[in-house]
This record gives sequence, C-alpha cells and structure tokens, in this order.
Amino acid sequence: MVPTLGLTGVTVNAMALIAPGAFLWLTFQLQAAQTVPGGTDSTALDMWPGIIFALILAFLTALSYAELARKYPEAGTGSSYYFAEKAFVDKAEVRHHKWARLAKLVTGWAAHLFYWVYPGVMVAFMAILVSYLGGLFGIDIGIVPQMVICVLFAIVVGYIAYRGVNGSTMTALMINIIQLVALVVFSVLAIAYRVINPDHATFVHDGGASVVMPHDIMNVLFQSTVAILILVGFESTTAFAAEAKNPKRDIPRAALLALVIQGLLAYLFEYFAANFAISDKLVNVATDGTVTTGLDAAAVSSAPIGDMIRLVGDSLLGGIGFGLTIVIALTVALAILGTTLSAMNTGVRITYAMAQDAEMPEPLGLLHGSYATPHTAVWAMVVVSALIGILGVVSVVTLTGITLASNFGTFVLYALTCLWTIIAFQGRAEGSLLKHVIVPVLGLLANLAMLITILGMGILGGGTSQQESLLALGIAAFWAIVSAGYVVVSSRRSGRALFATPSASPVAAERV
Repeated sequence: MVPTLGLTGVTVNAMALIAPGAFLWLTFQLQAAQTVPGGTDSTALDMWPGIIFALILAFLTALSYAELARKYPEAGTGSSYYFAEKAFVDKAEVRHHKWARLAKLVTGWAAHLFYWVYPGVMVAFMAILVSYLGGLFGIDIGIVPQMVICVLFAIVVGYIAYRGVNGSTMTALMINIIQLVALVVFSVLAIAYRVINPDHATFVHDGGASVVMPHDIMNVLFQSTVAILILVGFESTTAFAAEAKNPKRDIPRAALLALVIQGLLAYLFEYFAANFAISDKLVNVATDGTVTTGLDAAAVSSAPIGDMIRLVGDSLLGGIGFGLTIVIALTVALAILGTTLSAMNTGVRITYAMAQDAEMPEPLGLLHGSYATPHTAVWAMVVVSALIGILGVVSVVTLTGITLASNFGTFVLYALTCLWTIIAFQGRAEGSLLKHVIVPVLGLLANLAMLITILGMGILGGGTSQQESLLALGIAAFWAIVSAGYVVVSSRRSGRALFATPSASPVAAERV
C-alpha cells in the first residue's frame, strides 16, 4: 500500500463513519421512544445529557487508541488486531509472549463482528430511507424492491472501495461537507422556529437549560446506551496507518479530531436544536387514528427529523417544508453512503492484515495490482453486506437484532483495546499513570458497562426487545464458533499452537 493520506485524509474517513447527518435522522426515533426497562416512563427528556455522558466514554476509548497508534505507527492495516499482539510480544518477560496469538484472535473476532455486520446495517437503512422517500410521493416500495436496493447499494459502495483509498477519501470529504452544511441549516432553522414561534406552539422543554440539564441520572445513563452507538467510528483511523504519510503523528490526532468535530461539535449542536424546537405541533396520526404529539409523536414516527423539517419549513419559509425534507433526506442518503464506505474500508483492511498473518483465508489478503486495495475482501464484504441488508429490511426485529450484534462487537473491541493499552505500557519507562492506567481502566469499565446495559435492558424488557437481544447474542455466538473452527483447522495444518512456547529470542517473539 502507498502512503498518500495526510491528517485531513485520515480524519475525513473516520468522520464519514461517525456521520452525524445520518444518525440524527436514523436514531432520534429510538432515543425519543426509549423507556426505563420494564416500564413506560420515558427517558427522552435527558437525550442531550445522555450524549454528553456517551462522549466522555468515547473519548476515554479514543485516547487509548491514540496512545497505541502513537506507540505502534508500523501497525499498517491491522489496527487493534496488531496492537493486541504487540502488547504481549514486546514484553521483556518472555512468559507474556504465549498470550499474543490468543489476544489478537479475540480482537480480530470482535473487529469482524463490528466491521463486517455494520455495513449491512447501513445498507438496510438506505433501503428504508428510499422507501420513506417513495412514501412522500405516494409510492409504496415493498419488501422485495427494498431487497433489490440493498444489493445495488452494496455493489455501488463496494466499487468505490475497490477503486482505492484516494477515491474513497474524496468521496468522504465531499459527503462530510454536504452533511455538515445541511445540519447547520436544519439546526439554525429549528432554533429560529423556537425563538420566532410562528405557530404559538407549546414546547416540550421550557427553555435551553431544560435541554442541557439532567432531569434524572438513571435516565441519562439509559439514554447514553443509545447515544454511544452514534459515536463509534473514530477508531477507524488506525486501520489506515499503512496509507498515512506520517502515521505516528497523524493517526492519533485524527482519531481525536474526528470525535471532536463530529461528536463534540456537530452532534451537540444538532441535538440541542432538535430538542429545543420540538413541540405539540409535531403530530403523528397512526393507522388506527391514534394522535400523538411532541416527543410521543417522534417516538412512533419512522422519520421524526423529516417530520420536524417539514413543520419548520412550512412555518418559517412559506410552505416549502416538503421540498426541504426531500433535500435533507438526500443529504442523509449521502451520509449513509459515506458511513457504509468508511466501515467497509476499515473492515477489509483488518481482514487483509489477518489474512497476511495466515489467520484468515489467503485470498482475502490479496491486493489489487492497480488500486492497491484488498479487492477480494471488498467483494466478499459486498456479498455479506447485501445479505445482511436483505435480512434487515424483513422486519424491525431482525434489523435491531443485527444492529445489536454489531454493537456487541464494537463494545468488546473497545474494551479489549483499553485492556491492551494497559498491558502495552505496563512496566515501561514511557508509561503514564493517567494516560496508560486511569484512562484505559475507566474506558474498559465503561465499555463493559455499556455492553451489559444494552443487552440487559433488552432481555429484561421482554417482548420484541428480548427477541432482538437474543438474536444479537446468537449472531455473536455463531461467529465465535465459525472463527474458533477456522483457527483449529488452520492451526493443525500449519502446526502453530494457540499458546506458543515462550522464547527468549526477540526474533521468535516477533513471530508469535
């Protein structure tokens, strides 16, 4: 792979994966609909504080990634998979070396559960968005056409990834600019709607302070379990070390910079505006005639942000709400494209690293002669993404279950990376109590807490939530069995042991 990316190039690829333009549209309904486990009390009033809490957790993990990327700039495409191995083989005490292969295999399993399922979820979201746009024009796009859209969209994204990282970076850059401009326009209009109040609405929040101040600490924690899902992606910068001109300097900076721009600035601004403007004028009428307003209407709408844009546009801009909704929805479609592309690029690079290390099938480690991309892995992911997307549009239960499976991989991967940070710097002269013990320990505990809370809430909640959580656990278990089976077979063929015999030789240690 040719190093062509500077700080901007690495950052925009991660920013595309975080994609606030897509996730405000896709997750606002989930956040508005969330209730306490086993009850009916809403947690939606604490949406904005929940994002603040989730941002703290995300930064703890991002700092761990940044420290490992700074220590191991030669990681190439391996990211946390590479970090896991080096955390053990770099130890002076050879007794630690035997854990290296197991550590990298578990990390690789979690990374694939995240990065290979996530693009399929985005493919399904794109089909659902197209269906929503069709509905605005009175066109009913059924399940089968949505499945066709999944296949076509996966192929388009795969082709862009196949053509190389420079084309992907330019695509990500343009998408980021478009979606950030669209978000600013929406947020300014939403705030203006509240301030001007042309319809004499009754607003959900009394004022700006009510939006940002916590109402109930437990509700903040519950909201953070959803909010953390919109912040993942900053770590994707570490998979581009082989293509970065100065990985030691730019990869750590990019991971934090992407989270600052997309999370700390874009998300907080847009979510403040949306919550500040929501009122009883936001109305949803169900098929059975039930009428809901405000947050209750947002909780049952398939696209509450679209409904809000239409309301604001009609009230402030002379009835152009419908057209404005279409324009913003198109920018959301672009953001979904960028998110899917970024996740696919990250996933296939980690797959490439594992295949080069003989931990995955050899064809997945082939590079294209002209584009220097792991093209076999790209097209394999296209097939997987299309299939996952097809399953996702079948029902809300399957889509949510698949999403939770990806999130399961995310939090396991993040927790492991925090753990490898502790191990990598333990006993070293450059080790810092704050950066290499306190921060990663807090990150480890936070990610485990999020994982347990998300799945626990679903299982304890019963009904479809329980089905979704059990489906996610089933997918994770299936992938674990497949991965373990491949490791056993490949190890027998190659003669490698899962726990290698410790060696005092530095060369041997590097080969563990």
